[in-house]
Amino acid sequence: MAETNAQKPASGRRKEVIGMVVSNRMQKTIVVQVVRQTSHGFYGRVISKAKKFYAHDEKNQARVGDFVRLEETRPLSKLKRWRLKEVVRKASLAPEVLTEAAS
Repeated sequence: MAETNAQKPASGRRKEVIGMVVSNRMQKTIVVQVVRQTSHGFYGRVISKAKKFYAHDEKNQARVGDFVRLEETRPLSKLKRWRLKEVVRKASLAPEVLTEAAS
């Protein structure tokens, strides 16, 4: 019998997504909202679809408002299947408005 050399599919890279941190209240866990734009199937209009991902943040370095890159990983808990790869852009702090008391 002739054996066929079945090639394994090239191991694909892990999926990566970029989104904004909407919550960091848990320990070592952040919630990231990823917004993607797609065209409507029938009408063709561009619509935005948002999805939230729970991600592992080992060093608690991400803050609310930061844009982060997530990498797919093995299941870490019931909801966590992603881990923080890098902080792409830090959230800018809103300038404080100084109000002068008229006296």
